[in-house]
Amino acid sequence: MEQFQHIDVQGAVRLIEDKGATLFDIRDPQSFRVAHAKSALHLTNDTVVSLLEQLDYDTPLLVMCYHGISSQGAAQYLVNQGFEDVYSVDGGFEAWQRAGLPTE
Repeated sequence: MEQFQHIDVQGAVRLIEDKGATLFDIRDPQSFRVAHAKSALHLTNDTVVSLLEQLDYDTPLLVMCYHGISSQGAAQYLVNQGFEDVYSVDGGFEAWQRAGLPTE
């Protein structure tokens, strides 16, 4: 069975810039509204079908949560859906903010 990969926030930024990776944020709606990584899409049970239909299966996907724990299950779910290049962002949004990376 295929497995997702781990990536740190700096690697995630490089993957977005160099390969056009899609970044998904799976935190709760209120936290996402308050602040999220720039260009992140909010992936929820309600949005998962429509968002995944818009992607190519060879698009690199990044999954971010609060601290990098919950994103691992979501990343594995995406692998199970047939996506091959899937990453869980280690440290999650907390690490993103600590690194001073852009948010909106």
